[in-house]
Amino acid sequence: MSGKKRGSAEWTDKDDAPDLSGADLSEAVWHVGGKVVAPDEGIAAMREAARRGRPIGSTKSETKQAVTIRYSPEVLAAFRSLGAGWQARMNDALKEWLREHPPT
Repeated sequence: MSGKKRGSAEWTDKDDAPDLSGADLSEAVWHVGGKVVAPDEGIAAMREAARRGRPIGSTKSETKQAVTIRYSPEVLAAFRSLGAGWQARMNDALKEWLREHPPT
């Protein structure tokens, strides 16, 4: 060991900014999409950008569903051996099977 103590010095990030007050936000010059906007519009855009999840309207209408299913080791090994994207190829193989064997 080198004898140095790890973590003994307090680390501070030079990019850490102080918390902004409401007065700071209302006096700021707000830019949204390259345009100067009113403070209330800028604050609304900032809050909208901070929302979690995907933006509204950015998802497909027919999204895939997560399910739990069990496959035999041989089937999994065969698809996994195809490399990255094996789940999508398995999905495509099942779709092809359904086209050839429509549900009755």
